[in-house]
Amino acid sequence: MDKKKSIEALQFLTTELSNGAFVHMVQGKYFEAQGFKKLGEKFTGHYQEEMGWVEKFISRILDLGGEVKVEDRKGREIVKTPLDYVKAYLDSQEKGVEMLYGCVAEVCGDPTTYDLLKAYLADEEEDLYWSQEQVEMAEMIGEQNWLVKQM
Repeated sequence: MDKKKSIEALQFLTTELSNGAFVHMVQGKYFEAQGFKKLGEKFTGHYQEEMGWVEKFISRILDLGGEVKVEDRKGREIVKTPLDYVKAYLDSQEKGVEMLYGCVAEVCGDPTTYDLLKAYLADEEEDLYWSQEQVEMAEMIGEQNWLVKQM
C-alpha cells in the first residue's frame, strides 16, 4: 500500500471539497434570500453532506499517519441566476466525476481508502444526475416554470 498516494489524494479532495462545499452554502443562502427556498435548501444541505465527506477524508488521513493541511480557499463570485449556477455546477460535476475515477484507480492498493473514495464517487454521480435532470427540466418546461418549482 502506498500511504503517500492515499494521503495526497485525500488531502486534495479535502481542500477542494471544503472549498466547493462552502460555495454551496453561500449560494444556497443567496437563493433562499431570493425566495427560492427549495433550491436554497438543496445547496445548504449539500454543504452539510459534503462536509461529512471532508470529515471522513480527514479521519482517514490521520489513520494513515498523515498530517492534514488547511489550505487557502479560492475566491469566487456569487452566481446571481439559479439556473446558471446549476449549469456551472453540472459542468464542475462532470469534470469532478471524471477526476474521481482516476483518484479511485490511484488508491486501489489501499482497500480502505479505495472503498471510501468509491462511496464518495457514487454520491457524486447522484449529484451529477440531479444536475442533469434540473437542466433538462428547465429546457423542457422553460426557465420561469423551473424557477417556480424552486420556490
